[in-house]
Amino acid sequence: MKLASLRAGRDGQLIVVSKDGTRYCEASGVASTLQAALDNWTVASPQLTDLCRQLEENPESGSILDCHALCAPLPRAYEWVDASAFINHVLLVRKARGAEPPATLLTDPLVYQGGSSVLLGPHDPMVLRDEADGLDFEAEIAVILTDTPLGTTQKNAEPHVALLLLANDITLRNLIPSELAKGFGFFTSKPATAFSPFAVTPDELGPAWREGRVHLPLNTSLNGKLVGDPNAGAEMHFSFFDLIAHITQTRAFGAGTVLGSGTVSNADPARGVSCLAERRTREILEFGAPKTPFLRVGDGVQIEMLAPDGSQIFGKICQEVVGM
Repeated sequence: MKLASLRAGRDGQLIVVSKDGTRYCEASGVASTLQAALDNWTVASPQLTDLCRQLEENPESGSILDCHALCAPLPRAYEWVDASAFINHVLLVRKARGAEPPATLLTDPLVYQGGSSVLLGPHDPMVLRDEADGLDFEAEIAVILTDTPLGTTQKNAEPHVALLLLANDITLRNLIPSELAKGFGFFTSKPATAFSPFAVTPDELGPAWREGRVHLPLNTSLNGKLVGDPNAGAEMHFSFFDLIAHITQTRAFGAGTVLGSGTVSNADPARGVSCLAERRTREILEFGAPKTPFLRVGDGVQIEMLAPDGSQIFGKICQEVVGM
């Protein structure tokens, strides 16, 4: 099933969405918000599934959906935890800033905890304070968890994945080196993250969802031109199940935690990029200096994932860069 949140109050109004993404019906009879549904997921999920079934069986039912009326599926989340599960991305961006990858790169996932009290909707702008900050997009897959206990193993992780969605983990590249040099992690270099219109249950992905990975291309465009379509499954070194096992080593996570894959990246340059930092690194390696600028006011970024039949799965993130 597909779920979304209309802009209403601080936490949105939960709706169920038709498979083609064009119609919706309110889900207030089940839960007023997505967070409320996740808090009681074992009860709410089958009821929401039934609403989706009714919407599909009655083509004339429901209301016409305008995705501009949507906020993020979870406009604020208890936690936003982002990983870096694609080794090619880690190697490229570290090379760009002259940093060595950690010795445990292949055995211990990289994660950081970002801001989650303000999450952006699919059409919310990216605000550029200063071009010198190096504004960049990062196209990712993310999962929303149910209550996930301390010590969850990789083998026991799958039932805790309630929903999947896309993310644009916006980054200010030029603030990262000095920030990390302080030894305390990302903070000002990570503005609010944006999410796709729809969060979907794993069954919506069919055979593309297997072993904790989404085996489909993730398409990112800049100003209407495709810049990358890397496969999100084949080179995801740490699966979502691996990441869940990693983050629950020392603590539990509450329902509504959002966990990101990190920037989707393939080693083959022909698959393009999911962030400008990778393109700039490749330009440095080939030409001795980057040729592609970071984002500027007026630029537009689009992120989407299509099913094998060409249909939209998560809807499209469409963001424009605006000045302060």
